[in-house]
Amino acid sequence: MNKTTETNIVRANQNSAEVQPAPAMPAPLSLVGVPAHTHGMLLRMFADPLVLAKEEKAEIVKQLRECVALHPKDANLRVVLGMALSVNLDVQQAMEELGEAVALDPNSFIAHMKMGELWMRLRVCTKAQDHTRYAATLAQNMAQAEMARRQATTLRTMLREGVERDGYRTPWFSIARVRRFWNRNRNKADALATVDIV
Repeated sequence: MNKTTETNIVRANQNSAEVQPAPAMPAPLSLVGVPAHTHGMLLRMFADPLVLAKEEKAEIVKQLRECVALHPKDANLRVVLGMALSVNLDVQQAMEELGEAVALDPNSFIAHMKMGELWMRLRVCTKAQDHTRYAATLAQNMAQAEMARRQATTLRTMLREGVERDGYRTPWFSIARVRRFWNRNRNKADALATVDIV
């Protein structure tokens, strides 16, 4: 029995003995074939993605891609790869990997949760709600139920505040919109300057 397995058993025993606060994610996912040196970077990514250097993010994605190539039917590996791609801002590829995870294991709580979270970050709230609601029905313990509840609450707040986007668009859409807004304001400023001069 390796150290990771022992840690998981201890955590499971602690969770059954008393209710624990909701973790950042449920019980650790199986990481078949992931090199030991990558585990540390993954734990740091789960705790706080902002602490990872660009090279570390790229290395995690590279290692996980290799693992997925060796174990293409492992839904958990695809979830973790999808999370790593999200952290690395590869949105389209993250969506594809999480979609594949959901297809491989339609009853995976974490696959639906992370798919819902990605749609939520893209502000496509209706799709995010669908996955989050389904994840809530798949919750197997209080920690998972609490995760789904919190995500659903965030989505309701977003909908109430009117931040939903009308379907998925590329990240470049927002940049183009900001550029148009900036150019429009600059044109107005130029027109005002001309009026002042005249």
